[in-house]
Amino acid sequence: MTWYPHDYLAKVPMTNMGMRADPSRGYPGRTYRFYKGPVVFPFGHGMSYTTFAHSLVQAPREVSVPLASLHVSRNTTGASNAIRVSHANCEALALGVHIDVKNTGDMDGTHTLLVFSSPPGGKWSTQKQLIGFEKVHLVTGSQKRVKIDIHVCKHLSVVDRFGIRRIPNGEHYLYIGDLKHSISLQSNLEEIKS
Repeated sequence: MTWYPHDYLAKVPMTNMGMRADPSRGYPGRTYRFYKGPVVFPFGHGMSYTTFAHSLVQAPREVSVPLASLHVSRNTTGASNAIRVSHANCEALALGVHIDVKNTGDMDGTHTLLVFSSPPGGKWSTQKQLIGFEKVHLVTGSQKRVKIDIHVCKHLSVVDRFGIRRIPNGEHYLYIGDLKHSISLQSNLEEIKS
């Protein structure tokens, strides 16, 4: 849950269920994904009575996105430096990210490890979105390794302005606690025959 400042309520009438911001009408957008203004408490804040530290143990740096077929058109697959999810071989695109979580506080506690992603900059939304989570109970001073499965077609894709789900080429970012990790996604668009 995100806690918004008091003046936010005056800008968001209950009759408008739009998610995306509309600056021309003074509408700020809804949820942590679309509202970019100040907040009292951000999404995921205060979920434990103790503190935790994260360290990234294993995560890919580069991923090649294989196409399901080389017989698809470059114009329909590779528009805007991204490929359609329907043209990718999604079965080959499951990534495992391993994170060590340590209880650094003075009491035992349960931690909800939140994993967010954001697509490459440019015309794609730069807002991060929640793609995975895992609840971990740790006694004071203990550490546990957690594996989060990330499916490129599901978690690192975006919907373009025409409603087509695409996987953008370029630097995607994962946010895990105070960690930021980049994954470079590249497809073999140059091999596609028109």
